[in-house]
Amino acid sequence: MAKAELKTKASEVSVADFIAAQGDERRREEAEVVDALHRRVTGLEPKMWGPSIIGYGSYDYKYDSGREGTMCRAGFSPRKAAMTLYLMGNYCDRQAEVDDLFARLGKHSVGKSCLYIKKLAEVDLGVLERLVAISWQVMNEKYPG
Repeated sequence: MAKAELKTKASEVSVADFIAAQGDERRREEAEVVDALHRRVTGLEPKMWGPSIIGYGSYDYKYDSGREGTMCRAGFSPRKAAMTLYLMGNYCDRQAEVDDLFARLGKHSVGKSCLYIKKLAEVDLGVLERLVAISWQVMNEKYPG
């Protein structure tokens, strides 16, 4: 099956311009912190994915249905309601460590593969960086090269 045309794909839009255009000063500052954290973990320069996701690296996936695509390996979006970080949802043999980290993170909520943080000041940035690092490691193991 051919790759479906995805709305969320890498673009040449400037990440710095996107962050600077955020209407809320606190969200702009938080985006800069989360960007620096991702750059440390991944060692990569980010790209914009779709209109609002700042992504690092990429991987190709294929669902059992045959649908295929390419997405960023790690990323976040400084959304109005909450800073949204995209993390690998299946930590396999690291689940106990991840559960402990989430318990120590601070005020947050989670979706299937999303971590939502309303205020970055309400979380432990060291714990957040470790969660991003584990997710990055798992992605690199699951989708090598």
